[in-house]
Amino acid sequence: MGIADDAVEVRAHGWRTLAALHGLIESELERALSASVDLSVVEYTVLDALSRQDGWHMRMQQLARATALSPSATTRLVNRLEDRALLTRVLCADDRRGIYTELTHAGRALYDLARPIHDETLERVLADAQAQPELAPVVEALHAVALPVAAG
Repeated sequence: MGIADDAVEVRAHGWRTLAALHGLIESELERALSASVDLSVVEYTVLDALSRQDGWHMRMQQLARATALSPSATTRLVNRLEDRALLTRVLCADDRRGIYTELTHAGRALYDLARPIHDETLERVLADAQAQPELAPVVEALHAVALPVAAG
């Protein structure tokens, strides 16, 4: 195996480790959120993204990027959350073709209930993962990336 092959294998191993950590986190978040507040991880992600916006709304394209979903999957997700009265859609005042997805008061209240569950679960899973030698370097890297963001 040459040097280039070694570099590819190191990156592939890193990617597999990151994917394993992501899968662990996502499955634990899914379990905790669905059991506690009847939300999936992606539904929580939508509420979280909207709660971070001034005015609690985003254009559909922005929401699709925030959730890493296709436009059609985002529309289906927004429809489900709108049926539950957690979101509403409003026309953009500046551009009548633009549609915003907006968090309702009920959506904000559910998000406020879900956020501590999400955060506690994430903290617990990351602590558990850090105790596993194969996942610890990735967890440490995540903490290192988060430090400048938290300080800023």
